[in-house]
Amino acid sequence: MREASRHVLAHLAALRDASRLGPIVDLACGRGRNALALAARGLAVIGVDRDASHLAELRASARERALPVDAVRADLEQAPWPPLAPGRCGALIVCRYLHRPLVPRLEALLRPGGWLLYETFTVHQRELGYGPNRSDFLLEPGELARLFPGLETRAYWEGTDSNDRPAALARLAARRP
Repeated sequence: MREASRHVLAHLAALRDASRLGPIVDLACGRGRNALALAARGLAVIGVDRDASHLAELRASARERALPVDAVRADLEQAPWPPLAPGRCGALIVCRYLHRPLVPRLEALLRPGGWLLYETFTVHQRELGYGPNRSDFLLEPGELARLFPGLETRAYWEGTDSNDRPAALARLAARRP
């Protein structure tokens, strides 16, 4: 399994504070690299994904390591979604996933003081020759910074990261006032 996102781990203190407000939810979590990393650091996490086999792997990994991770199957691109109440989440994590129609709902899920950590590909990913290449899945320059006007941006970065494999990414850490 790939390592957790450096972006997520860099905001661990904010996530600890946010966990007092409500659940930390890893949306489009896949096999749970971020959910498991946060749970290993003592935070309870809910992983949401549409792929039942990925969620089964997440559940098995969490069970083997006795980690506090719940896994919920939901297709974030189909209504009704997600199985979460507005204003209840302490933090949302979204990594390497983009579905623009979700943006207003993400803001609404956060409790005041809650955090959004978002990391996904930019159009420059095409130049690297792998990964998503459809415009629906790639951010334009500066787009992520503009997608969440109701949140206070605390950190923003855009560029090429070579953590495990070069990737053209945008990263946002934002807080709901």
